[in-house]
Amino acid sequence: MSEATVAAVTSTTTVTAPPAAGDPSAAVAAKRGASAPGVDVVDDAALVLASRRGDREAFEELVRRTARLLYARAYLETGDRHRAEDLVQETYLIAWRKLAQLNDASGFRPWLMTILHSAVVDAARRASRKKRKGRSGNTGETEMLHVADPSPTPAESVEAVEQRQRALSILRSLPREYQQVLMLRYLAGADYETIARQLALSNGSLRGLLHRGLAMLRTEFEGS
Repeated sequence: MSEATVAAVTSTTTVTAPPAAGDPSAAVAAKRGASAPGVDVVDDAALVLASRRGDREAFEELVRRTARLLYARAYLETGDRHRAEDLVQETYLIAWRKLAQLNDASGFRPWLMTILHSAVVDAARRASRKKRKGRSGNTGETEMLHVADPSPTPAESVEAVEQRQRALSILRSLPREYQQVLMLRYLAGADYETIARQLALSNGSLRGLLHRGLAMLRTEFEGS
């Protein structure tokens, strides 16, 4: 799977159709009939197994399902939109090449997050090495974990940058269940239906998590 293919897939909206008659994933889909509204019919494990057999369309569907979540996590880690996009593409390319190494097909998403974390750490190390090598010159390099807009406008104030840094720092410290919904909603720009589908949540549960998460974020922000 090429980088161009991954880039194209990650920019599209998830559209999932029910499995056709005779599709081996149909049995899996039947077990999920009582899932929350908006949850994908065919589960990730069936798509992982199909991807292992060389089914690129199945892997592209996995990319569509997880791209926003992965981007939100990458942006939370780096604070840089362009780096986050590059890391997402790198993560999917690695995942495609190493899919056979995933022992439990149902653990695709945690495994994907592990690959992303390794990519973030590796990128930070590369950036650090470049910075040390170019310390005597004008390299223009920015530290990997520096939380700032990659292209701030002249009118953007230092205070605004500091506030963004504080907000991301607080978001990183929140419990995972709140962190995920807030990342998807406010970092990745996902709508409620997409978030509910990716996290297998009902609309009511999602709204409750967002409400409580925002309250926690606001309280921590005002107290810091």
